[in-house]
Amino acid sequence: MHFKLIIVFVDDNKTDKVLKAAREVGATGATIINNARGEGIKQQKTFLGLNLDTQRDVLLFLVEEHLSRKIIEEVSRAGLFDEEPGSGIALQIDVEDAIGVLHQAKKITQSIETEL
Repeated sequence: MHFKLIIVFVDDNKTDKVLKAAREVGATGATIINNARGEGIKQQKTFLGLNLDTQRDVLLFLVEEHLSRKIIEEVSRAGLFDEEPGSGIALQIDVEDAIGVLHQAKKITQSIETEL
């Protein structure tokens, strides 16, 4: 099996919605890193030195490559990434090797067979 790592940066109030959407199209799990900060084209405003920006979460999905495009598109749709500027971004990178995912191989294989 070949894997992709989907990395999603999303407002923390959309994390659950994005997770649910990813699971519905084949993601078998995720790692969530809370309270990340990011800055886009415009610098964030501060008030007495405190940031007024919303908190972000980083979601990491290790997925089989045949499912990756569908998952990333669904994540984008659920998070409204193209409709609301600053709501989040998603990207995927190739994974050369992965260990510790054999327990998920049966489920992943079934999902791929359904897709193909």
